Amino acid sequence: MEKLFELLQTRWSFFAELLLEHISISITAITFAMGIGLLLGVLISEYRGSTKAVMAIVNFIYTIPSISLLGFLIPLSGIGNTTAIIALTVYALLPMVRNTHTGLSNINPLLIEAVTGMGSTRAQVFFTIKLPLALPVIMAGIRNMAVMTIALAGIASFIGAGGLGVAIYRGITTNNKAMTVAGSLLIALLAITVDFLIGAVEKRIGRHKA
Repeated sequence: MEKLFELLQTRWSFFAELLLEHISISITAITFAMGIGLLLGVLISEYRGSTKAVMAIVNFIYTIPSISLLGFLIPLSGIGNTTAIIALTVYALLPMVRNTHTGLSNINPLLIEAVTGMGSTRAQVFFTIKLPLALPVIMAGIRNMAVMTIALAGIASFIGAGGLGVAIYRGITTNNKAMTVAGSLLIALLAITVDFLIGAVEKRIGRHKA
């Protein structure tokens, strides 16, 4: 532990730079996954004939080992942050698509029928009834996806990307346990912090709805 704290103190600028890069990579992937995942989740909940096909594809991609997926992407997008962001976005799609679809599909159909019978359009039903009711489930998906993405971003260094995975990789290759633990600890703290912040937003939304 002494070596760990000493390393963090003496080389904090190095770790701070990696931390900021890790945050940048993770936030970019999370943002893309939220947009694409929400769109796909909404589409398969509205057009249910496509649900099985889309979920099968997303589930299949999720079973591909992360290192393998990074390897497949290198010929297409090269090494570095771009490939890492693409891979992280792809992995983050499953919880977003699944939770969005689950939240929107489990709304009482009698409620939808009643609102539609009162003259509401499809868009009005979606934005005033479906989306608010599905929001807690969607937020849970965002929370899980964000934590998972931050953790997975640690392997990005293996294909030349930045982030705290660089410290872990350097620690492994040089047999520097303090460096490896420091990188892992910072990733864990970042994931816990993001989980706490999203959880606070989730609770605030719940209180506001109540």
